[in-house]
Amino acid sequence: MLAFLFPGQGSQFVGMGKALMEASAECRITFEEADSILGVSLSRICVDGPEEQLTLTENAQPAILTTSIAAYRFVLAQGL
Repeated sequence: MLAFLFPGQGSQFVGMGKALMEASAECRITFEEADSILGVSLSRICVDGPEEQLTLTENAQPAILTTSIAAYRFVLAQGL
């Protein structure tokens, strides 16, 4: 059995997801999907902040979820 544990609110930080987006087209697409669905540039908020905007619940929750999904997709693509 394999299990994944994802972080919750409070784990967000400016720059989160940047390495994933740089490393993987699939991760970039994950953030682009979130941007499109939410109608806001969540990817920009994650990478560039400002921290005050990222820590707002309406941004923090989808930012953490999107980064977690991107990380999950990255791990799967590596053949885990």
